[in-house]
Amino acid sequence: MNTMVQSAIQTSNEMQRQLIARAGEDADFRAQLMADPKGTVKQEFGIDVPDYINIQVHESDWNVLHLGLPPGPEAEMELDEERLEAIAAGLSCCA
Repeated sequence: MNTMVQSAIQTSNEMQRQLIARAGEDADFRAQLMADPKGTVKQEFGIDVPDYINIQVHESDWNVLHLGLPPGPEAEMELDEERLEAIAAGLSCCA
């Protein structure tokens, strides 16, 4: 895995940890994150999420656990400048 992708994964994971931690402590923030994930990322990190990236927030409960998997190896694609910038910003580990 190349260094840029590794760095993007780490950045994305850290952003997710921060969002999850705050949502666990602040009910209003949790509701905001669920209603407007892109707006919340913009507010918290100053990052405009590109239109081609969709953020879905799922609430787990005691009976359901959501597990997000990155695209598999068969999902390779060419990376244009916009997608490379998104990866560098930590918005997407896999474009």
